Amino acid sequence: MNSNPLTALRLLTLLSIAAVAAAQPQWAHAATSPPPLAVSETPLPSLSPMLKRIAPAVVNVATRGTVKERGPQNPLLDDPFFRRFFDTPPSSGTRERPFQSAGSGVIFDARNGYILTNAHVVENASEITVTLQDGRDLAADVLGSDEPSDVAVLKVKPANLTQITLGDSSKVEVGDFVVAIGNPFGLHNTVSHGIVSGLGRSNINTDGYEDFIQTDASINPGNSGGALVNLRGELIGINTAILSRTGGNIGIGFAIPVNMARSITDQLVKFGSVKRGLLGVSTYTVSADIAQVYGLANAQGALVTQVVAGSAAEKAGIRTGDIITGVNGVSVKTPTELRNTVGMLRVGDKVDLELLRDGKPQRVMAVISAPPATTTASTAAKPADIHQGLEGASFTDAPDAGGAVVRSVDPGSPAAQAGLRASDIIVGVNQSKVGSVQQLKERAQSTPTLVLEVRRGNAIVLVPVH
Repeated sequence: MNSNPLTALRLLTLLSIAAVAAAQPQWAHAATSPPPLAVSETPLPSLSPMLKRIAPAVVNVATRGTVKERGPQNPLLDDPFFRRFFDTPPSSGTRERPFQSAGSGVIFDARNGYILTNAHVVENASEITVTLQDGRDLAADVLGSDEPSDVAVLKVKPANLTQITLGDSSKVEVGDFVVAIGNPFGLHNTVSHGIVSGLGRSNINTDGYEDFIQTDASINPGNSGGALVNLRGELIGINTAILSRTGGNIGIGFAIPVNMARSITDQLVKFGSVKRGLLGVSTYTVSADIAQVYGLANAQGALVTQVVAGSAAEKAGIRTGDIITGVNGVSVKTPTELRNTVGMLRVGDKVDLELLRDGKPQRVMAVISAPPATTTASTAAKPADIHQGLEGASFTDAPDAGGAVVRSVDPGSPAAQAGLRASDIIVGVNQSKVGSVQQLKERAQSTPTLVLEVRRGNAIVLVPVH
């Protein structure tokens, strides 16, 4: 949506005139006269007609469930003599805690009862209730959820629902007027307004696929999963996060662009999950210094620093030192844009890559390949089978027997409380080298305390695990 500056100026002028008119004394009929609907025969601007049309498509999402967390642990329970004397089993350090929370959602397919929301809104939920604007409560099921993009699709019984019109987030520009609708702090169908403050925001969650729209429209806890719309009432984003030290709104909120959400929901509806493939490259941001070294006119693109052996990139002929500048006809300015674009593709998809090699433009065709086999709960070993202190983490083998890579860590889990982070590489346990997840399991067997040797970036750190 492109806002006309003259229209915006006219809007502000009319609001100023209305404020002045409202401030004038109304001696004769101050108690009974209705508010003016026009100033000098010009109707007062209002978002009410648009909101009345789309508000029924924004719903409240209430969840219930249980989470596992590591509670306070009595060190005496780890003492063999104490346990033997009092016949006390060792402390597991974990417990289940019931929870209930609330968020928002947007009906995007009324005929099938499909609702778009955030994955974190329905995480660990065993019971989900959707409340419509007319007060009806509907039981909902999770049709599919994708944690990396924080998108989930719910399904309810399709009974007289209202759906929202999907806009085109690629046409959104900084300065566009926007409206956020949701249920902050449980206050149903709350509306706030603002502008688009920025585009392409990332690095809010280093493990996610991010291309956020930034807005100063008020977003607070409970707004997650709600709608960010333009002045035509078209959905342009899903409110998902705020930047705040207090937990309340300070004017920096983020929404998932609807084009990204649409790509994810298509896969969730069809397959129930997002089966991402890999291109197989490590990349680096093209800074001004790098652009000068490579003789580039602009500091943009993704510099290839490594090509994984046997990957789609190697088979396509991509080399270290290439600079990827486009994917399927869309320019790539940063490694984040490359990651997001490839992350929306599925295994087997063909991708047309534009790149610079020795200053000359090249084009190659790659076929997205499946990620390497992982060792998780569904394959060889559950983290809890390796060691109870690693519960909540998932692992995969590092290439060339380089260790055990931590793929993800659940917040609040024993692994998180021990200090493990996603992308850590475990290369040793109790002074013994580790080259794979299986070796990690073997080294950790029958050992109450682990001292993990972890490669984190360019540093080696020790992480004790109990």
